[in-house]
Amino acid sequence: MSSPVRRELEDFVAGRGQAERVVIAAAVAYYGEGGKGKGEWLRPVIDVIDRASPGIVELGSVSGTAGFEVRLAERPFPGRYEDDLRRAAQAALAGLPAADASVAPGLLRRVVGAIRRLLSA
Repeated sequence: MSSPVRRELEDFVAGRGQAERVVIAAAVAYYGEGGKGKGEWLRPVIDVIDRASPGIVELGSVSGTAGFEVRLAERPFPGRYEDDLRRAAQAALAGLPAADASVAPGLLRRVVGAIRRLLSA
């Protein structure tokens, strides 16, 4: 059986998927289970994500007081890194273990939903 991250990578490589979905699926598989994810085969993808790092927070100034206002920011994956991400996805798929079932489909849907709710708040 194919894992959700594998499907996202395959769709992205084939031109049917979005970079943002690859970032979410790869991060869940790689960093999942309390930092003990079993996605070492995703290292090439994670390296590109780290380089592109669109960030999830913005710092803003606060009038009248010292310090910064921290707010959530929804930023798309930078387009200039999409070719690198596609090549990394191809490399990860080539090194994919035969029986990859690292993330349950329901878990991925819940995590994606939670991230979307967090970013839209």
